[in-house]
This record gives sequence, C-alpha cells and structure tokens, in this order.
Amino acid sequence: MDTVKLVEVGPRDGLQNEKQILDAAVKVELVNRLSRAGFANVEAASFVSPKWVPQMATSSEVMAQIERRPGVLYSALTPNLKGFEAALAAKADEVVIFGAASESFSQKNINCSIDESLARFVDVAQAAKAHGLRLRGSISCTMGCPYEGKIAPSAVARVTARMRELGCDEIDIADTIGVGTARQVQEVMRAAAAEFPLAQLSGHFHDTYGQALANILAALESGVRIFHSSVAGLGGCPYAKGATGNVASEDVLYLLHGLGMQTGVDLEQVVDAGAFISQALGRPGNSRAGNALLAKRA
Repeated sequence: MDTVKLVEVGPRDGLQNEKQILDAAVKVELVNRLSRAGFANVEAASFVSPKWVPQMATSSEVMAQIERRPGVLYSALTPNLKGFEAALAAKADEVVIFGAASESFSQKNINCSIDESLARFVDVAQAAKAHGLRLRGSISCTMGCPYEGKIAPSAVARVTARMRELGCDEIDIADTIGVGTARQVQEVMRAAAAEFPLAQLSGHFHDTYGQALANILAALESGVRIFHSSVAGLGGCPYAKGATGNVASEDVLYLLHGLGMQTGVDLEQVVDAGAFISQALGRPGNSRAGNALLAKRA
C-alpha cells in the first residue's frame, strides 16, 4: 500500500494567523492530541519575535510541556540564529527556515531580496547540522504572489537549488495564497524535482479558491508523498483577502484514505482534535469532512 507522510501544521502555521490568543495549555493539549492521533511530524512552535507574532509568544512553554511521543518530529520555525538557539533549548527535533519564490513578496514582507533572505539562513543551517537537527526549507508563493501574480516554475527551481545548497533535508513547495491549479502544481513540482529529490519534496496547499484537494491529487500523481495540513482548517492567510488558510487535515485524510493510502493517522481522533480547538476558538471548524463526521455522530 502506498504511504503518505502528513505534517500537521495547525499548532504553528494555523494558530499564528488566528486573532484570538490562546493559553499555552490549550496549545499543549492540541499538540498532544495530534501526536496521539498518529501524525509523525507536528509543527508545534515558532521562535520569532512576539512583537510580530504574539500568538507564538508561548512557544518555549509549549515545547517544555508537550508529551513527547517516540518517533514523532516536533518542528519549530526559526527565522534567525537567535530563534535557532531558542528552538535548540526547547529541544525541537527539526528547524524550519523559509524563503519566497517571489522577489516582490520577499521585499514587501521581510524587506530584502530572495538571495539576501537565504544568505541570512547560512548560520542557522550550519548550526542545525552541527547539532544534528533536521533542517526543513519552506518556499512560499510558489504558485502565485499577491503582488506579482503567477510565478514561473523556474523561479521555484532556483530557490529549491539554494535550499538544497543550505543542506535542507526536506523542502516544502507552498501555495501560500491558495491560487494554484492542478496542472500548475505538476509543472512546479517537476521543476523543483529537477533540483531536489522528489521523495523529499512536500506540498503545502491553501484552500482560498477551493483547489487544495485537487492540487494534492495532482501532486500525488506527480509522485509527491509528503503533504502539510492543518487540523480544522486552522488559520487564514494575512496576504490574501478571503483566504481560508491551510487545507484541513480531516479533508486530506478523508481523500487519502479513500484512495487506499496509508497515513498512520486516525481520522476520528483528528476530528476530535479539530472539535477541541474549534471550541477553544469559539467557532465551527473549517473542515468539511470534520464537520460532516461530527454531524454524523450527533
């Protein structure tokens, strides 16, 4: 049976875009529920300045209190060496660095060019390797940019090559604003795979235009076997009006299990985790499958 690895990004990428600040205890419970459900990789923290991302201010507390399950990778976003040192102290298993495939996006969001942004990560990459931590690279705006429009696959390939040179163990191809379509996904994945092993590329899709599941299917047909998803469809995208954020883990699991693929993740437990965090946020979850399964139970 074909196996797919799912990276659960709700506790970090999902929650950081939520306006409501949650207590560390709620985030700890969420991470524990997700790891118990069978996710082999949970993005649990972000060591960025709380001034920029207040929701992630409790990351050290969360990492100190979670129940560490054997074989589960707990990842943390690290924008610089200071962030890396905090992630190291918090015993993260994997650190995540990031760059954009769009020059305009890079300039407007971090006030530097793509090349400058990647040069800043050399120290982080070297430190990760020196301490034996996994290093993951994330490339945003690979399908489209709110300032430039469509992004050429060659631009994605160029950043993929730079991430490879930094020593990344895995590279995320992210459709940050959710504008990608199935054929485009296949073109971009083909371009990225020319620079980095396909088995170590992952698809990170947002569902702004309702194309995330179709794009996952297109990526599967291209040979991609790692995907990111967010429980209850947590989060939005601050750069795209009306963006619904990451594709929901429940919906992705329903798709993959329907295809007969092995994920190692228990869908019913993920539905419970989605109901838990949605209740904490005081609103219904954004997962179609999750809401349908909850209604069926009721």
